[in-house]
Amino acid sequence: MNDLATVVETPSGKDAAYENFPVGSWLLPAHLRPHIAAYYRFARAIDDIADNPDLPADEKIARLDGFQAAILGKDAATEGFETGHAMRSSLLATDVSAQHCLDLIDAFKQDAVKNRYDDWDELIGYCIRSAAPVGRYLLDLHGGSEDGYGPSDALCNALQVINHLQDCQDDFQTMDRVYLPEKWMREAGMEVSALAAGTASAAVRQVIDRTLDATEGLMDEAWRLPGGLKSRRLAMESTVILRIAERLIELLRAGDPLSGRIELQKHGYLWQCLCGALPVALGVRPPGRPGGRKNVGGRA
Repeated sequence: MNDLATVVETPSGKDAAYENFPVGSWLLPAHLRPHIAAYYRFARAIDDIADNPDLPADEKIARLDGFQAAILGKDAATEGFETGHAMRSSLLATDVSAQHCLDLIDAFKQDAVKNRYDDWDELIGYCIRSAAPVGRYLLDLHGGSEDGYGPSDALCNALQVINHLQDCQDDFQTMDRVYLPEKWMREAGMEVSALAAGTASAAVRQVIDRTLDATEGLMDEAWRLPGGLKSRRLAMESTVILRIAERLIELLRAGDPLSGRIELQKHGYLWQCLCGALPVALGVRPPGRPGGRKNVGGRA
């Protein structure tokens, strides 16, 4: 990345290895991976701006406005927005809708000014713009799904909420941002300051478990995704991601995100990749999620 881009962008150091899902992995068609990489770079750049604790809200929004102008082709001259210009070129080459970028920008503008969410529905309204566009972009890039965007939205929203739980302490301490529904916090008698503790109190645990219960509901819908996809390679990738999400839910139920970030270790991640991709590669149609909840097992 050139020096001009870094004047606008504020890299956090997070990369593909930080994510809960494989980014542009070998499972996906080789000719599409450069476009997926461009989308990820774009999403990471604008997310890092929104999450930068040292930038005032108006400056974050001004920079995000610049990326919006680049995506829409309204400004191809202002230096520092090269990542946005590259994304627009990719969209034009693939004929994928720019809305999947604009929705992300809108969500991250909201992050600049909004730090609390009253209830689950309001949180999911945010996730529909901050997470679901990633899946919608991939669906459009790979020829779509017989089931539309619904199962993909459910999976992306579930992954977003899982990430919120993994980072709930850091989000609160660095940006005073809390994604746990305030209604559930009030009903549990939880004070937001409890997120700064070294271990989760009973009230915090209650809210985390309630959030995971709601996420389980999303996963019921998400398991429909692989079976409706037109691309077998994307079906392989999505099955892997579903298994990773299931395992992370298990780990979050058993562990304490206030004691340290809960995530899959490398061997556990690779295990889920193998168990998710191999059956689809062999032509086995991905099953739905049996019994409403699916214990995928495996190793952490």
